[in-house]
Amino acid sequence: MSLHIHITRLATPTTTLVQNLELRIAPGTVHTLMGESGSGKSSVLAAVCGTLDEALQCNGTVTLNGQRIDTLPTQARKVGILFQDDLLFAHMTVRENLLFAVPAGPQPAREALVLQALADVEMAPALHADPSTLSGGQRARVALARALLAQPQALLLDEPFSKLDAALRGRMRALVFGLVQSRQIPALLVTHDAADVADAQCLTQLSPPATL
Repeated sequence: MSLHIHITRLATPTTTLVQNLELRIAPGTVHTLMGESGSGKSSVLAAVCGTLDEALQCNGTVTLNGQRIDTLPTQARKVGILFQDDLLFAHMTVRENLLFAVPAGPQPAREALVLQALADVEMAPALHADPSTLSGGQRARVALARALLAQPQALLLDEPFSKLDAALRGRMRALVFGLVQSRQIPALLVTHDAADVADAQCLTQLSPPATL
């Protein structure tokens, strides 16, 4: 599985945010996108997963595993995304939050996938917990498990570590990067923190936006 992003121009009506951006992300690799606020980092992620604001214009292509996906509806792109906010459903238990992401199928098999996902992020005891009783780091782990349960073929990371303290941030970073590698999916990380860079050879710095 590989992700190829080629954006010739991404712009508002008055400002060019991104121009001539080309990223080729190999399976199991985390490519980091950095730049000052307003440089279009999150807009690039939105263009990849199909949630770009209608006020923005994007020219280019996004290809996943050799198939062009930028022409597909969001739900058909098989791209997962993890935000800095966990976005867990407050009215659901951890189990129910995770089942929400599991594809349709026999219930015992779906339950087994949830248990395995929680074990992968070292949160098995929290199966029936109310998300409000969990710490920020625990909630982040559950959100990661939910993102991966949807079986994405690529993963987008929009500053998912920014609200965690330094020690927890390091552990969460190692967990995410390890799962990306073990599952051999391409990942694109947006961050302001140089410590989040997994590989200096897989780093792109966006230029400041240009006013038209």
